[in-house]
Amino acid sequence: MSATASAAPRATRPRLLGRTAVNAVVGLSVLYTLLPVLWLLLAAAKNRDALFRSDLLSLGDFSLADNLSTLFAMEDGIYGRWYVNSLLYAVLGAALGSMVSVACGYAFDKYRFRGKEKLFGLVLAGVMVPPTVLALPLYLMASKVGVVNTFWSVFIPVLFNPFGVYLGRVFSQGYVPDEVLEAARVDGAGELASYFRVALRMLGPGVVTVFLFQLTAIWNNFFLPMVMLSDHSLFPVSLGLYVWNSSAVVTPDYYPVVIAGSLLAVLPLIAAFVLLQRYWKSGLTAGSVK
Repeated sequence: MSATASAAPRATRPRLLGRTAVNAVVGLSVLYTLLPVLWLLLAAAKNRDALFRSDLLSLGDFSLADNLSTLFAMEDGIYGRWYVNSLLYAVLGAALGSMVSVACGYAFDKYRFRGKEKLFGLVLAGVMVPPTVLALPLYLMASKVGVVNTFWSVFIPVLFNPFGVYLGRVFSQGYVPDEVLEAARVDGAGELASYFRVALRMLGPGVVTVFLFQLTAIWNNFFLPMVMLSDHSLFPVSLGLYVWNSSAVVTPDYYPVVIAGSLLAVLPLIAAFVLLQRYWKSGLTAGSVK
């Protein structure tokens, strides 16, 4: 009994050490993630002089309301226009792009056609291509069509996402049984009716997951708008804040508005993930259980 009793504490020690190590790593990761957010929250409420003092992280000298009013009044309120542009590019683009991606993934999964796997291989190859590499070819194509420096030069390219097509196929395999589609066809439903009335309802978590990925990528998109656009009224928030931050080197008054604008710029992404996280979590488990 004594030998067994003494062996039990020795057996639990590695487990406790392992849990402590894991918790420590998780705690450091959370701290590493939240510190920049904390800095952004406190810095957005400081005036220009307080930004350059050593007590930036103090809880005094709040002027968030003044910074926000200055932000929306700067250059005739162009920040509000940038914000609306980003919402149009990101929300509308992600909504349409997720529907296109899921529909393409559904077609790759459920239909048989010549060269399907080779074509899907090209889609996977497109996942490996960095978006910055495609910016110049897209600019040349947009220049030939005559849509450079327009809303469409940024909006149309973001509708097509190879990674979203790949996820769409995975979700179709995990959520839409072939037997259900066969039953719908037996009942007289056509291919479009089977997709929109049956399959698309099952693919709801997948659509939300692809939407969140698309939303994040488009909202943070910077290089493509910088290449395509020269009209400041068409800029998204990311590009507009970059221009203001470049001007802050000469005019320090831009620093508080850039930080306040950066704080507002992260709010839509946080709201989207909080509101849709239930569907996103279920979407990430697609195909894990058969």
